[in-house]
Amino acid sequence: MDLRAESRKLSVTLHLGTSAMIKTPYLLFLGDVPDQLSAKVAQGIKDWRPDNAVGQFRMDGCKADVGLGDMTLAEAKSKGAKTLVLGVANRGGYISDAWKAVLMDALNMGYDLASGLHNLLRDEEDLVALAAEKGCELHDVRVPSVEYPIATGVKRSGKRVLAVGTDCSVGKMYTALALDEAMRAKGMKSTFRATGQTGILITGDGVPLDAVVADFMAGSIEYLTPANDDDHWDIIEGQGSLMHVSYSGVTLALVHGGQPDALILCHEPTRKHMRGLPDYSVPTMQQISDLALPLARVGNPACQVVGISVNTQHMSEDEAVAYLAGVEAEMGMPAVDPFRHGAERLADAIAAL
Repeated sequence: MDLRAESRKLSVTLHLGTSAMIKTPYLLFLGDVPDQLSAKVAQGIKDWRPDNAVGQFRMDGCKADVGLGDMTLAEAKSKGAKTLVLGVANRGGYISDAWKAVLMDALNMGYDLASGLHNLLRDEEDLVALAAEKGCELHDVRVPSVEYPIATGVKRSGKRVLAVGTDCSVGKMYTALALDEAMRAKGMKSTFRATGQTGILITGDGVPLDAVVADFMAGSIEYLTPANDDDHWDIIEGQGSLMHVSYSGVTLALVHGGQPDALILCHEPTRKHMRGLPDYSVPTMQQISDLALPLARVGNPACQVVGISVNTQHMSEDEAVAYLAGVEAEMGMPAVDPFRHGAERLADAIAAL
């Protein structure tokens, strides 16, 4: 038995909230995405809610595979699948005509649909009409459900840790989930706070930050991480990167709205360039630390960088261990792959604050 996997299932079960309205189990739709990163929603659900996914549906040309069995809509239906989840995060978040045909077929077979794309299911008139005809439900998780306030910057009780990355899709959500798991195992009070569609689908609650009106983004994170017990930690899922010209705005909203007491730097060392930006090199961990810490100290002068999370999925075990040792020596703080090796050392660093 994989004890870490069992622990993940328990941790996720304890967090279930609004996603209970989304019927399980799921069939994860990967479409025809061009790379593995584009299927990060499906990968996250498979890794953190494995019992809720019966299989994956891939179209011709799909270059992603989350390690579940390929199934047709009919095969998955026979296995009990109730909801087709769009497990993709393509640039721009749109539904193509080719995808639309599959979604229509799914509705005709009685599937509910769930999506975290910017292109909302509810805005597609043909999907809305067919869902109504077939008695199916459409779930758009990337829609703010609260009228969030403007941030005040007022200091609140409790503690918070934020994952900040050198790039998009480097493992900030995995870091936060693994850290929550490790802290709970140590008897610490912690709550994972989802800020993106994958985290919301996994835990059932959160703020779809990149769909919040800009003036209210920082306020939405204050709302998400309210005053709490002095020894309670909110573990805030990171988004984007302060040095990514496309998505830096959501990151800064997290830094200021979260008022973190601690930052975890997240990095993926095999990237050739910033995601979606071939003319931009991936910054170093030191560059991100030097930029993020002064910005965090605007809202919380006591904030500290306490550890480093490295996504080593494209490295062998020996390569990963050697790389982590080098980073730790260079940066002078714990460096781990929390999904591969556990986040206990990061939890220890936080407990020491």
